[in-house]
Amino acid sequence: MAKRELIIEGVVINDDSDVFTIAEIGHNHQGDIEKCKAMFRAAKECGVTSVKLQKRDNRALYTQAMYDEPYNSENAYAPTYGAHREVLEFSEEQYKELLAYARELGLVFFSTAFDVPSADLLERVGIPCYKIASGDLTNLPLVKHIARFGKPMFISTGGGTMEDVQRMVDEITPLNDKFCILQCTSGYPPAFEELNIRVIETYRNAFPDHVIGFSSHDNGIAMPLLGYMLGARVLEKHFTLNRAWKGTDQAFSLEPAGMRRVVRDLQRAKIALGDGVKRAYESEEKPLMKMQKKIVAARDLPAGRVLTEADLTFKSPADEGLRPFEVDKLIGKKLTQPLTRDQAVTFDMVAKAADVA
Repeated sequence: MAKRELIIEGVVINDDSDVFTIAEIGHNHQGDIEKCKAMFRAAKECGVTSVKLQKRDNRALYTQAMYDEPYNSENAYAPTYGAHREVLEFSEEQYKELLAYARELGLVFFSTAFDVPSADLLERVGIPCYKIASGDLTNLPLVKHIARFGKPMFISTGGGTMEDVQRMVDEITPLNDKFCILQCTSGYPPAFEELNIRVIETYRNAFPDHVIGFSSHDNGIAMPLLGYMLGARVLEKHFTLNRAWKGTDQAFSLEPAGMRRVVRDLQRAKIALGDGVKRAYESEEKPLMKMQKKIVAARDLPAGRVLTEADLTFKSPADEGLRPFEVDKLIGKKLTQPLTRDQAVTFDMVAKAADVA
């Protein structure tokens, strides 16, 4: 594997590539597979690279007390937290169906695995890569279990310290070095002063062998561009079809119009950065002809006059003649022909040497 590069289903991610964009659907599909497919289609139309869900084995993940805890939220789908979460889960067969559908659309499809049984289910399904949630940054047994599958991983680092990130890198690299480290702040959404996007630079310096990305939980579209400029080549944004839908993640997710602009702006940024070589472009010629200036006679001037600064001025359009930076080459020279006011001055209108005697 090349330095700072991942390849997922033929999609290359490195410093020179387009951004690998992830539409994080999570459980915004509300447990409805047809709604989920509709979100896949919408994401594809927005131009994203991939779509992602979340997989939990709720009995394995939660204590019995938490599973049975009453859930009185306006976002609840059932009276207890565990039952609520079960409504939102897709089965193994449904995951296979969604994987096939995503591939028909030309999307990379994967999921976050929150526990070992979920990871094993996703591996049986055959997803091409895995997401590690911020909450599992310190859950090395789970991360190592997933690392042993040998597939690329996207590892979120929300709520972690640099020590936590370094520990994770040190522990899983011997098992699998194909992972991307995502700067993330695990607020839903976080305050902008807590995004700390410059951590992307910190990660790039500390982990030069790894792709660095940005899981942006804010509810706007501008921050991904900052992440890109600082070196993120993976961008995850929560995605929905309607932010008014029931669900805890809906309100800060992007609807298609917002996601489309994020993808568009990231693509434009890559192109617009260019190669750093300053040059003039053909498209600039007509506008600059109107704006730039040429050297012209400030008044009617007779042949034989020795030119002074007062005899010359600078006016648009720059359709002929000399540019203002060449004016010093004319001062002190004798005109070989008369000039009318506003006439462009050229070197062939003056003697080669001044003769003021």
